[in-house]
Amino acid sequence: MDFLFLSKLLPLFLYPLGLVFLLLIISLILWWKYPRWLPIPLIISCVIIFIGGNYYVSNLLVKSLEWQYISTADDLPKAEAIVILGGGIKSMIPPRPMIDVAEQGDRVIYGAKLYKMGKSSLIIPTGGRIPWRGGDNLPSEADDMTELLFFFGIPESAIIKESNSFNTYDNAVNTRKILEKLNLNRILLVTSAIHMPRSVKIFEKQNLIVIPAPTDYLVTQKDFQLEDNWQSTLLNLFPDSYYLDNTTLAIKEYIGMVVYKLKGWL
Repeated sequence: MDFLFLSKLLPLFLYPLGLVFLLLIISLILWWKYPRWLPIPLIISCVIIFIGGNYYVSNLLVKSLEWQYISTADDLPKAEAIVILGGGIKSMIPPRPMIDVAEQGDRVIYGAKLYKMGKSSLIIPTGGRIPWRGGDNLPSEADDMTELLFFFGIPESAIIKESNSFNTYDNAVNTRKILEKLNLNRILLVTSAIHMPRSVKIFEKQNLIVIPAPTDYLVTQKDFQLEDNWQSTLLNLFPDSYYLDNTTLAIKEYIGMVVYKLKGWL
């Protein structure tokens, strides 16, 4: 099995949901063979769900990544290219009436905004689709992002697509090749704020001058302005699928940093 597949498969057992599933399987085995040990994996599962889906824990984890490169569009300097990383774009597959924009789709919107503000005259949308994850016979993420950029009024002459990337490392390597041909190396990097710390390091490893332009923030200042009432405090203590998902995203980034570091990509 290739690295790409393993990089998608193995971390699933380290994310809260996958780890709890694994512990429940262990519980069934213990129930059959060693019932006296059965409470242990069940208790651990409850703790994982409680911590992973907790409002306070989730927000702190996400904040530790997202708030590393805070900026506004006005603060950003000009660059030679705006690079938009793929993510959050769903192809126009029936019954969708058009390309759908998910949470991370803010990247395309923000990239278009930066272009219209005159931050660069070139946009590089980068991202392919993995065949064994349903990407066969579908437009690449770069193709779909380009269609949205047209919708926002960005001219075709300002766009160079990169459609062969399956992960952030591919994004960086393939983008660098495009920029080398144009004798450019100073970019505004647009991706989700939670994904930015890892992305910056990967792109800088390709000897590019990277100006982070994060968007798609999951945690804002309001999330740390706690309401002084027992109802909110009580509700925030209970696990919530939204915060469990955000915790998983943060863990994914930290695992990615470790793996990419071991691979020499950071």
